[in-house]
Amino acid sequence: MKKQLFLYLFILTALFTVFTYMYYSKALVAQEKKYEQTSKFLKDSIAKLNDKVLDANYFSLENNDNAIDYFEKYDISKLMPQIKNALLEFNDAKEGNIYTDQVTMGGQKFIINKIKIINHRWIVADYSNGELWGDVFIKYFVNDDGTFSFQVEDSFLFPKQRY
Repeated sequence: MKKQLFLYLFILTALFTVFTYMYYSKALVAQEKKYEQTSKFLKDSIAKLNDKVLDANYFSLENNDNAIDYFEKYDISKLMPQIKNALLEFNDAKEGNIYTDQVTMGGQKFIINKIKIINHRWIVADYSNGELWGDVFIKYFVNDDGTFSFQVEDSFLFPKQRY
């Protein structure tokens, strides 16, 4: 009887071992397949996002070879922050940034928040006074002495949103 009990226990242990091995080997294969699918999906998503970034940056100074050639005596990577900083310095004025083409409303001055340098001549900027928002199209020049001149070409103030 003792021999039969050990035989049954051995057979039962062998069956558990075989079933456990089969379960975990199939689980591993399923997990690897899921990982491959996820990896492929993520690579496709990254490729799509890269394409969108390239499309979004089509109109930018750093991707415009003709504009870069125009600034041949300047380092574009240093020039762009200088232009942005020069334009943002006008935010400190008491009446707000004059290049928003807006006057102070309700005691709040308009300041420029974001700037996009399109090419060697144009800038698009976003401005607000905390309640109202707008966009401005600015023409800029790099003077011979290294300073910058700005000229507002057009400005648009969005209507106040009611929620």
